[in-house]
Amino acid sequence: MKRKSSKKNQKKVIRKKNNELGQTKNSAKLILFIFGIGPIIGIIIFLFSKGFFNSPNI
Repeated sequence: MKRKSSKKNQKKVIRKKNNELGQTKNSAKLILFIFGIGPIIGIIIFLFSKGFFNSPNI
C-alpha cells in the first residue's frame, strides 16, 4: 500500500515541476507553431515582397 501512495506523490511532484517550468501541452503547441510555421510564413511574405510569385513578362 505504501508504494501506491508514493507513486501518487511522485506524480503530483512531476506535475508541479512541469507546470512550474511552463511545459504544458498548450505552451508546447504554441512554441512548435511559432518556430515551425512562423518561419515558413515569414519566407512566403518575403518572397511575395520581392516579386518571386509574379509571372515573368516575355
